[in-house]
Amino acid sequence: MSTLVRGLDPATGQLLEVTMDTVITRIDRRPAQPGQELRYLAPGFIDLQVNGFAGIDVNGPEVTAERIVEITGALARRGVTTWVPTVITGSEEAICRSLRAVAEARATSPQLAHAIPFAHVEGPFLSVQDGPRGVHGAAQIRPIDADEVARWQQAGPVGIVTLSPHTDDAPAQIARITALGIQVALGHTHASGPQLIAAVDAGATLSTHLGNGIFPQLARHPNPLWTQLAEDRLTCGLIADGHHLPAETLEVMLRAKGVGRAFLVSDATELAGRRPGRYETAVGGTVELSADGRLSYVGTELLAGAASDVAAGLRFVLRATSLSLREALVLVTRTPGAVLGRETTLRVGAPADLVTLEADGAIQGVWQHGTELTPARSGAGTSA
Repeated sequence: MSTLVRGLDPATGQLLEVTMDTVITRIDRRPAQPGQELRYLAPGFIDLQVNGFAGIDVNGPEVTAERIVEITGALARRGVTTWVPTVITGSEEAICRSLRAVAEARATSPQLAHAIPFAHVEGPFLSVQDGPRGVHGAAQIRPIDADEVARWQQAGPVGIVTLSPHTDDAPAQIARITALGIQVALGHTHASGPQLIAAVDAGATLSTHLGNGIFPQLARHPNPLWTQLAEDRLTCGLIADGHHLPAETLEVMLRAKGVGRAFLVSDATELAGRRPGRYETAVGGTVELSADGRLSYVGTELLAGAASDVAAGLRFVLRATSLSLREALVLVTRTPGAVLGRETTLRVGAPADLVTLEADGAIQGVWQHGTELTPARSGAGTSA
């Protein structure tokens, strides 16, 4: 059964009439009539870094394929129709357990396999130093090991590995990892400029949540931020929750990279989408989720991770930077789509993953594989 969805093209202002079943079967374009009150129409959003959502953790002994599927549905109702489960630093056994859950979820249906293209393993090959390490457990940080990465692939689909290239053997290890068909991202690092460039020469192509996972105080210059911002071979993820990066920092980073070499990530934890309040975390300590989505350790100003979604990140970009809706949508569709090797545009034959939204980015309608979903109300943890 075909469905017709109408909306404005954010790039041209034309009226789009999209006919679809599970894929887009027809697109008609015509000038919008004066006085028509129509929302904008765009592809469904993509988030390349989700550690958990709505009380469900991608990591830990409780993770199952069913829970991964639950996250998929919860994110889709917020306009995020494609997401990448992110497995953080842990033992090899723990990492493989999460990867097996992802593999089993993807095997449920072709639609799930499309919505969850692969997993992102963030760690355990990170800086052990306080600051760059972030909240990753120091006891499980270990040297880069391409052989271990190959073993991960036996458990589940690994598409991205985040690592710190601060060791002498990093370029050789990176080359071996990329030879496995895995993209290497640089993050949680104290590597020097030359070490970062050597990593890029060896095949690294991404920066993980640039501006976070780094020392709180840096040399004026050089420092790892300038190196990665200046390196055109790196496409960077940015957390636009209004807490991890101040608005002016986000503005400058987006100007430096351009929307074609930057994408938004949520870096969401299991507390994203939950009500404001205090929670006990698995990593230890009591955290507080504020009404504006800030997640911090009680009694401190330290962030305890992210509690937002990438649709809220889009709204923050529109509210706090100079980007237009057309430009900002690239950060959650086309650029992350390119990382996945997908052409993420409204075109005949594309999967029928669509959103309608207001000029401020507020989601009004969601379709995933042609099925209309009830959009979730923007609330706690998603108000950035």
